[in-house]
Amino acid sequence: MQRPRSEEYLLKDTSPHLGGFMAAGDKLTRTYDLVEQMQYLYVHVVKAKDLPFKDLTGSCDPYVEIKLGNYKGITHHMEKNTSPEWNQVFAFPKEHIQSPYVEVVVKDKDLFIQDDFIGRAVFDLSEIPKRVSPDSPLAPEWYSLEGWNGGKFGELMLAVWMGTQADEAFLEAWHSDAATVPSDGLASIRSKVYLNPKLWYLRVNVIEAQDLVLSDKSRCPEVYVKATLGSQSLRTKVSPNKNVNPLWNEDLMFVAAEPFEEHLILSVEDWIAHNKDEILGKAIIPLQNVDRRLDHRPVVSRWCNLEKHVTGDGEKKKKDFKFSSRIHLRISLDGGYHVLDESSYNSSDLRATAKQLWKHWDSYCVAKYGHKWVRTRTIIDSFNPKWNEQYTWDVYDPCTVITIGVFDNCHFQGEKAKGNKDGRIGRKMGEVQLAVRFTCFSLVNMMQLYSQPLLPNMHYIYPLSVPQFNNLRFQATQMVSMRLSRAEPPLRNEVVEYMLDLDSHMWSMRKSKANFFRIVNILSPLVAACKWFDQICTWKNPLTTVLIHVLFMILVVYPELILPTIFMYLFLIGIWYYRWKPTQPPHVDIHLSHAETSEPDETDEELDTFPSRTPDVVKMRYDQLRSISGKVQTIIGDMATQGERLQSLLSWQDPRATAIFMTFCLIAAVVLYLTSFRIVAFFAGLYLLRHPRFRYRLPSAPVNFFRRLPTRTDSMM
Repeated sequence: MQRPRSEEYLLKDTSPHLGGFMAAGDKLTRTYDLVEQMQYLYVHVVKAKDLPFKDLTGSCDPYVEIKLGNYKGITHHMEKNTSPEWNQVFAFPKEHIQSPYVEVVVKDKDLFIQDDFIGRAVFDLSEIPKRVSPDSPLAPEWYSLEGWNGGKFGELMLAVWMGTQADEAFLEAWHSDAATVPSDGLASIRSKVYLNPKLWYLRVNVIEAQDLVLSDKSRCPEVYVKATLGSQSLRTKVSPNKNVNPLWNEDLMFVAAEPFEEHLILSVEDWIAHNKDEILGKAIIPLQNVDRRLDHRPVVSRWCNLEKHVTGDGEKKKKDFKFSSRIHLRISLDGGYHVLDESSYNSSDLRATAKQLWKHWDSYCVAKYGHKWVRTRTIIDSFNPKWNEQYTWDVYDPCTVITIGVFDNCHFQGEKAKGNKDGRIGRKMGEVQLAVRFTCFSLVNMMQLYSQPLLPNMHYIYPLSVPQFNNLRFQATQMVSMRLSRAEPPLRNEVVEYMLDLDSHMWSMRKSKANFFRIVNILSPLVAACKWFDQICTWKNPLTTVLIHVLFMILVVYPELILPTIFMYLFLIGIWYYRWKPTQPPHVDIHLSHAETSEPDETDEELDTFPSRTPDVVKMRYDQLRSISGKVQTIIGDMATQGERLQSLLSWQDPRATAIFMTFCLIAAVVLYLTSFRIVAFFAGLYLLRHPRFRYRLPSAPVNFFRRLPTRTDSMM
């Protein structure tokens, strides 16, 4: 019987045969213990010597061919070389082994006729040694090449062994499932680890300028400062001082990445008319010379000389012209901020009914946490890829999330794939199996994190405005994308933007519905409480009503019992809910995201970032509507987030946070029981009305604790 679709996308427990402890001398080392161990036959082709000449021209262009049943791996050929060096590794999964022996053949490449056979070496698979990490790599050996008639035709250095994916050679090896991939596309299917570039916020506080030289001294200048850093460009407002000594005192902020490749270019310009500006002076500031600050200490201002802007043959005039204009700045590289990103998913599900028309996925997986990105190798032409690769991150905060995405590799065809974009494999496209373990070395230190600010202190002392934050986040995403695309294999722009959820603030009917039902879910306990109170008032359950009346009279007579009773009640509720404590980690919930019930029109609207079937004016208005709706959507989502944090206090979604809150409730119940209610109310009122001198700009420990409570934001697509 077919199972209901409502159960089709639930989180499922599996029981794979995972790795375990391996002996390493006198110690036990845990290697690849979260994934299934996969057996591979490795063939390391190092080099050859004393190869004979086969061509009529007296040259030899050798290459090596490894045959294992129907699977074949080929090295690149070496032109006119009788002692070539290849140093290539080939890996064949154990389940692909279809022959009792592996044959290594050396051939001579010929462009016009059939390639010439030079010699071969044959290995019986039953005699191949096994290597288990962390053993040292197997040393290669020289093997004589035998001809068809039994003669000797040179020697080949090889190493052949059976190993697992924990082997050092696994990452750089040629895999048999990539037999159709050309040599120039092999690099794009290998697994790699990437690191985010180190990002800084460049803060430029433009204060004033002095002694500007105007071409037309009869008019009042309208002067502003334009700052450019690479592709980022910002400008100040026009100075209210309409003279040659303008004042601004305005902050401009950029994102800069180490190593600093661009200079900051400041130009003081005079707005004359529409599309007509006069450059009054320029200053170029290398970022290597800019002070770096990690806290909120003040930055010392400095004066920078402005150079006269000249064009054409103006260098000689520039030398003869006395130019003393300068600009007053405060400039710093702020490292006390954290460049935020959010995690959510959206993708399409458009598949033909006939299986013959289905696209075969060439899939790889990308995972991101903090500054570290990882990418698995690409499994070619498979609906059920098995990566079985294990990676480790240092967790800096238990209240953060790891983002995982699956993509379709459209670049393994090398030069033929230029201009392609890697596709997203997502909503209703299948299931991904993960094994995750979180290890805590110090429970006390981790508990202490719940009272610390969620973000670095600079976010609270010098908060960024919403427009600044959105602009800097976009620039940071572009910069990370540009840097990671320069790796080999590149992590491409579309992958980085999808993992960082760059379009998360765009309007989507599906997301709006999801956030609406989140709010409904938050308000449902309040509605239920109102209905329960109405039942008490209408005596639907006389026994319960009598008990409530007795409790009410007790609290009226003894008001000091109100707060202890509330906290004790919350403590008992938390104990009662412990039996339903979640046993599975938070994950992408297809029902919460309303991805299963979305209509084709909604999917098309969500994926069609810029409407393509309307005139320009309508497209512009539609974009404006989506932008406004996106802000409303964000506000609704934030409201739902705060409500979900309240819900999570007693839901054991985060066992450590619930335990902390329950301990507080118990202590508060006892203290308030032993202390006069009037005294508690008196000191609580004084604390709330305390003088600003006794207030701190950093958020308090309860506020930090509340902001770290889990929400369902990270479980939405």
